[in-house]
Amino acid sequence: MNSIHDMGGMHGFGPIAVESNEPVFHEDWEGRVYALAITWYPWARYKEWGSFRHTQEKIPPKNYLSMSYYERWFFVNEQKALQTGIVTENELKNGLADPGYLIPQLEPQSGSWLNSGRLDQEIDAKFEAGGFVRAKEINGREHNRLPRYVRGKKGTVIKGNGVYALQDTNEEDEQPYDDPQHVYTVRFSSKELWGNVSHENDFIYLDLWESYLEFA
Repeated sequence: MNSIHDMGGMHGFGPIAVESNEPVFHEDWEGRVYALAITWYPWARYKEWGSFRHTQEKIPPKNYLSMSYYERWFFVNEQKALQTGIVTENELKNGLADPGYLIPQLEPQSGSWLNSGRLDQEIDAKFEAGGFVRAKEINGREHNRLPRYVRGKKGTVIKGNGVYALQDTNEEDEQPYDDPQHVYTVRFSSKELWGNVSHENDFIYLDLWESYLEFA
């Protein structure tokens, strides 16, 4: 992503307020929004539902910054419910179910569905602990999980974390679950990332898919 939604490394938003004994949800409606995402997931048409984050990234920057965390989630739930045919625009507008509307038949689960957990697959690892790597310059309108502030920067592989299905989304809002890759913990010096404004003893550790990296 290349927009306001990738906020890592940005400044100018003021201090982070740490709330003592912060509740999981500040309002009851936030819990219901979370429940919607969990409940509707089985209706996902599988690869298509991988665009939950991508749908968030389509929110105009001005709106994104004015929304709370769960307001953004509600927006995505609303858009995905319409896209997958769970509700109609009239139902959403009126807040009432249409007894004459039939939810479309779900597509069968893809045989390549690998989910997001660690996979028990034997794949040769491209990188080893202690090796030097560079984060690739990945741009485009699709969704990926490589923070913008590390693109083109050098780091050190600290360890391998096993094989996971790549969670990126293509421009068609489909998620390629059938692309298992090694994931590595990579250490980046703050000096490498932000130059002389940082401290030489500060480091950032990121877990990154193999396709995000190249030899330095």
